[in-house]
Amino acid sequence: MVMSDTTAASAAPAAPPAAPSPRRWTALGLIALAQFMVIMDTSIIGVALPEMQSALGFTQEGLSWVFNAYVVAFGGLLLLGGRLSDLFGAKRLFATGWVVLAAGSLLAGLAGNPGLELTGRAVQGAGSALIAPAALTLLISLFGARPKELGKALALYGAAAPAGGTAGVFLGGVITQYLSWEWVFYVNIPIALGVLLATPGVMPAAPARRGSVDWLGALTVTAGLAVSVYAIVRAPETGWGSASTWLVLAGGVLLILAFVALQAKRREPLMRLGIWRSPNLASANIAQLLMAAAWIPMWFFLNLYLQQVLGLRAFASGAALLPMTAAIMLMMIVLAPRLIARFGPKPLIVTGLLALAGGMVWLSFARPDGNFAVDVLPASLLAAVGMSLAFIPSLGTALAVPNPAEGGLASGIVNTSYQIGSALGLAAMTAVAAANGARELGDPVALTDGFSAAFLGAAALALLGALASALTIRTAKSG
Repeated sequence: MVMSDTTAASAAPAAPPAAPSPRRWTALGLIALAQFMVIMDTSIIGVALPEMQSALGFTQEGLSWVFNAYVVAFGGLLLLGGRLSDLFGAKRLFATGWVVLAAGSLLAGLAGNPGLELTGRAVQGAGSALIAPAALTLLISLFGARPKELGKALALYGAAAPAGGTAGVFLGGVITQYLSWEWVFYVNIPIALGVLLATPGVMPAAPARRGSVDWLGALTVTAGLAVSVYAIVRAPETGWGSASTWLVLAGGVLLILAFVALQAKRREPLMRLGIWRSPNLASANIAQLLMAAAWIPMWFFLNLYLQQVLGLRAFASGAALLPMTAAIMLMMIVLAPRLIARFGPKPLIVTGLLALAGGMVWLSFARPDGNFAVDVLPASLLAAVGMSLAFIPSLGTALAVPNPAEGGLASGIVNTSYQIGSALGLAAMTAVAAANGARELGDPVALTDGFSAAFLGAAALALLGALASALTIRTAKSG
């Protein structure tokens, strides 16, 4: 069971180790747990949002920043995390990231006002930005020389991401209803301690390398992303025709362009621009970005629909999304790798994004007086199948760079694409929902109209991803 001949060969190091690590599957468990946790931390707050809004005084639009503060820091700092991993060793950065994540979780749980809450979430995101690229680098180090094992490892790693996102909603429901919303953050701390205790004995060591860190590049790309998301989130309040909206958005774009200009001039950039000449790298990252831009708003607004419109309590709302988790795990671990081996990555990416779009169009027909079995379950399962089909092949394609030494950079780029897509997609769909009635708390009809508009907007992004993938991903010639 392999990702594809091209993916496996490109990801494999030129000189395989003399013997595989006897603890590589235990290490993979920690790596998959890391991926599960950093994505779960984007979703576990979903069910807790109404209680956090009441306790801390967030506005309906401002509530999205509990999510965005995490993903902006996560996405903006991933390239820096990848660079630090290369310089100081993936094992060391993996452990450091868990320390930072635990500290941010403690701050977010103790926060008594929106400012401290968002600060804690940003620190959590910074910790995840150290963990994620180091984890993927460690996976390639452990399994890259064994293509068949690499396929299995990537399948488990890939399943951990969307499963973490969906399972986080259920766990958030359990924790919020039976403990309190603060525990959606505190739960990270014992897990972090356990990983830190296990890491020294199972993770492969990597020697540190000499080099410099492009701190200015990291600052500009993170600031550019944060300013762009801020402009989109506040647009419904200030108006899309407002000069201030477009000035702030232009400032974010200029910061991102400044980052690109810096990378072209730096001797040791965070992101070597020449890597984009790798076959299908840009196409696979576009697919990941648009996939996340569609998927994350879907679960965000679906959770609000379950609680604010259908009136489900926290536990019931989380349990309602368990079928999605089961579908994702089954599809990604059992079926998707076999389909990729038979048909190749491109058909799966295109088909998966189309199914994801179909599920969200179906959700847009949800009714103010609807019910879970009719309005949520079938549509959410279709979306889960689409996500399962598209995620692993687009990830594997994004990692298949010709130079094995740039595997860490490739992992940083694809993680960044996913998180940037998450932040910008949620910001845009929050604006769409607010403009179509989602500000009217207590009015099921207005809320449903707003959420339906967001589902349709997210479906359009998934369709755009399918079209882009169909037109730009090149299929390797046989023979």
